[in-house]
Amino acid sequence: MAGPLAGLKVVEIVGIGPGPFCAMLLADLGAEVIRIDQKPGGRRAGLGATPPQFDVLARGRRSLALDLKQPAGRDAALALIARADALIEGFRPGVMERLGLGPEPCLAANPRLVYGRMTGWGQTGPLAARAGHDINYVALSGMLQAIGRADAPPPPPLNLVGDFGGGGLLLAFGIVCALLEAKASGRGQVVDAAMSEGSALLGTMMYGLKAAGIWRVRREANLLDGAAHFYGCYECADGKFLSVGAIEPGFYSQLLERLGCDAQATQQLAAAQLDARRWPELRALVAAQVRTRTRDEWCVVFDGSDACVAPVLDMDEAPRHPHNAARAAFVEIAGVTQPAPAPRFSRSAAAMPRPASAVGADSAEVLADWGFDAAVIEALAAAGAI
Repeated sequence: MAGPLAGLKVVEIVGIGPGPFCAMLLADLGAEVIRIDQKPGGRRAGLGATPPQFDVLARGRRSLALDLKQPAGRDAALALIARADALIEGFRPGVMERLGLGPEPCLAANPRLVYGRMTGWGQTGPLAARAGHDINYVALSGMLQAIGRADAPPPPPLNLVGDFGGGGLLLAFGIVCALLEAKASGRGQVVDAAMSEGSALLGTMMYGLKAAGIWRVRREANLLDGAAHFYGCYECADGKFLSVGAIEPGFYSQLLERLGCDAQATQQLAAAQLDARRWPELRALVAAQVRTRTRDEWCVVFDGSDACVAPVLDMDEAPRHPHNAARAAFVEIAGVTQPAPAPRFSRSAAAMPRPASAVGADSAEVLADWGFDAAVIEALAAAGAI
């Protein structure tokens, strides 16, 4: 393995969404992450008969299919966990305990283990046992209410905020922090990552601005939520969009100049940039001008400027953009174009991830590599536990 996390061994009890994303991040950066799929011969949720290489969140890991409801399967999982540095699980509170793989037996078997838990509401509290999804967790954080237009309901922000930003990414950070602490103390611990709390954490700046009296709780009433005419998206002549983020005065002046304003108009409009009373009028002015050309024509106009303008690309266009191509921001693995591992490291660069394995494709190999005797592996296979 290559990458800054090379040498770390992680067991992932396969779930959906944020748990696999967390495991992917660790694997991308060099950790050896073994996926325990719980249904030998089964398929992963949501994929049906789709070939495994399209399960991009599962890249970089081998799959061991274990029936955790069989004592032999549970014991094999516990033996793997005893050899690992960290564990990732993403079930409702109590599920791992009922399987006999909660923190108590796992930490007894491996006192240095970092036990990473990913849930929507956290391990405790009135909502801990209740079902939910990304949109629910972001709703409780106060951040969903802040997103969208004033005259429409808050839109689902895909599942970027709760599942991936406030969930999987936060758990990966927590696990690495706990692993660093374990190096000094020699003791593992439980990392309790809640998507509702992670979503709120992503909104820390907005909470600070609100406390200072410079952020309103109404949607589309603030600098960064679509109210300001210099921070938003505009439709072009071809129905595609241009993103504008010209906040600073110098960048705003460049925006006006490239939109075609003369020196006098640029000076007058620049003086009114932060006058919120004029934002609707100025938005209409910018919108009308942007609609006079296609998106790609505007890209030529703004090329080389600091006007903070960029095209809104779709998922077909983004990998082909010259900047993304120059930095190899997207890679192709087993014929599937996908985002490359990030961030970049100057010395301990990670290797290209391998494509996702089919469920259970690596069961015997993983067990052998992690120190299981051939007779034990044969017995697990005979019992249908793998």
